[in-house]
Amino acid sequence: MTTASTRPTVVVVDSDPGSLAAMVETLERRFGNDYAVHGLTSAQSALDALQQHASKHEPVAMIAAGQVDADLLARVHELHPYAKRVLMVDRDYTRNSPAVQAIALGEADYHLVRPWTTAEALYDPIGEYLSAWAREREPPFELFRIVAAPGDRKAVQLRDVMARFEMPFATYSVESEAGQRLLAEAGLDDSRLPVIVRYDGAAIVDPSLSDLATAIGVNVSNDVDSCDVAIVGAGPAGLTAAVYAASEGLETVLIEEEVSGGQAGASPLVRNYPGFPHGVNGGRLMAQTCEQAWLMGAHIVFSQQAVALEHDGDYRLRMRDGTSLLARVVVLATGIEWRRLGVPRLEELVGSGVFYGAAAGESRAVRGKDVFVVGGGNSAAQAALHLAKEARSVTLLVRGDSIARGMSRYLVRTIESAPTVDVRCRTEVVDGGGGSSLEYLRIRDCDSGAVTEVAADALFIMIGGEPHTRWLPDELARDEQGYIVTGRDLLERPDVRWTYHREPLALETSLPGVFAAGDVRRGSTKRIASAVGEGAAIVPLVHEHLSALHPVPG
Repeated sequence: MTTASTRPTVVVVDSDPGSLAAMVETLERRFGNDYAVHGLTSAQSALDALQQHASKHEPVAMIAAGQVDADLLARVHELHPYAKRVLMVDRDYTRNSPAVQAIALGEADYHLVRPWTTAEALYDPIGEYLSAWAREREPPFELFRIVAAPGDRKAVQLRDVMARFEMPFATYSVESEAGQRLLAEAGLDDSRLPVIVRYDGAAIVDPSLSDLATAIGVNVSNDVDSCDVAIVGAGPAGLTAAVYAASEGLETVLIEEEVSGGQAGASPLVRNYPGFPHGVNGGRLMAQTCEQAWLMGAHIVFSQQAVALEHDGDYRLRMRDGTSLLARVVVLATGIEWRRLGVPRLEELVGSGVFYGAAAGESRAVRGKDVFVVGGGNSAAQAALHLAKEARSVTLLVRGDSIARGMSRYLVRTIESAPTVDVRCRTEVVDGGGGSSLEYLRIRDCDSGAVTEVAADALFIMIGGEPHTRWLPDELARDEQGYIVTGRDLLERPDVRWTYHREPLALETSLPGVFAAGDVRRGSTKRIASAVGEGAAIVPLVHEHLSALHPVPG
């Protein structure tokens, strides 16, 4: 049990004394052992209390206020940036509801609809909000400790993997007293870095991705020789295909080059995924889907790269480690790789202040720093908003003349209202540099041609991607950009000779029995929900293909 002096605070603001007393009593009954619940009747009294907590460095976990006090929620972030802001509103399914604007503009994190019929109706949402607050704080328990030199590129990858798997970790500079103490306790020196020290004292020196995956406890070697369905890629499409294929009795093997989640796993907050009105952490969503696929019976192998696809009666996937897998059906869900910026001096600093994509584990690393994000799409906007919670400033650099062209409307509104996010359109990064890590950028104005130099601590590059298809055989049809052509589109291409006894199925490639789903497919919408839909839709097609190969006697 947490003592009263150390309990984080929950503040409830309601001008109705009776309603306020009822809610405070309800929250104290369920959460009072771990949180100090305070009820206040005015926005000013709440603001005074919040300022006192801030001056004493006392954590505030959540503040819930009615719509008349919505302005208060907008001011909370300045005093308590981690506090969850909850707007209490009457039910109103119109766009005029204050909840719509408050959530869209980033002035509130969640909403509660009044009246609630029972005390229990509050427990689940409030518990969810407080859990989210606890997850975003510094971890109280460090499952892994990373000792690394400043700017160590491999440490970035290690943090990203741990963040995706929601493993509590902390990073210690090898130059710090704590870092040297950890090495000494493990009987190591600083000649080979980074070093991971697990909670039980076990240490891994200069770990590979496979070493880290093994330490986390996931499978990195494939001991299955053949299967019904081999799925390559563990993003939303691949994971969903694995869930449905395994649940329907197909022997399923899922191969992933890195760790699960794909680009979706790096998204800190996905606001437009159905069923999550306040958004969902992409890494958590993908981790839960991965767990679901495993429980359904899928055999999942991480840190294993497919390097060739051959037709051998069935299909044979060859892996980088020399092993192979024979499959009756193959699903390609390899996604896309971030397009490179092409600036040599910045390429040399990748992992040392320069990142492709929103590295999931880098949010705390940019605390109090000046950060730049290149890109004009939804992913870039989500990354900018996430980084703005920690960074001193975030500048979004967009080549187009408006962010409205490539972003969802709700993200445009949120970006425009974020006080620490600046948008610079018609700009591009032309150079940059630093010593062991990024120190400055040179940015060109696309209209005037003028180049300015700005101090920069981190650069996140999110300028679209190229499909991960170069490893596939030539006979698998792709368009000019490398995206896989599927379905009836194959029949319209002069370079494709479809000679199979039936027309190609939807999502089927030019190789019968090989399907594609998600971002790697030509014509995909580049949305998580649509990738999930394609992953689910493939499984009935797999059954159709297999039944035609071995028809049931009539």
